[in-house]
Amino acid sequence: MELPAVNLKAIILVHWLLTVWGCMNHMFPASYAWGNFSVLAVGIWAIAQRDSLDAIMMFLTGLLLTVLTDIIHVSVFYPPNNYLTDVKRFSIGMAIFSLLLKPMSCYLVYRMYRERGGEYTFNIGVTCAGRDRSTYETIDQQDAPPQWPDSSKTAQQPY
Repeated sequence: MELPAVNLKAIILVHWLLTVWGCMNHMFPASYAWGNFSVLAVGIWAIAQRDSLDAIMMFLTGLLLTVLTDIIHVSVFYPPNNYLTDVKRFSIGMAIFSLLLKPMSCYLVYRMYRERGGEYTFNIGVTCAGRDRSTYETIDQQDAPPQWPDSSKTAQQPY
């Protein structure tokens, strides 16, 4: 089943709204807001420069990193039950919903990265995963035809 094409603007808008609602109650530290909003700013850069692989790759990397930081923020700053008000429940619920949507958003952004011409290589210095281009053979440079005819072949007689 093929997923429908999702616009990068829609992904950014949904995560912006969920982050605003997640920051509504001042339950999370400022690092939650700064981390998520700065990644969304990189996403706006990816919208502005449609051909830039760097912008979409940085946005994808930022989304992956905010998955980790959001898990840490929610697990460390989740209030005890006797301090949960309705506004705090809503705020933390939106932060968790944003966290649950991020893997899907990462997949969609990765598809956009591939559509822009990016390759799925992963290089950490010691090992590299992805396509191996070492055996790549160019086909646009063909061997030039010989300048002089081969003397071992006899010429065809005209009719």
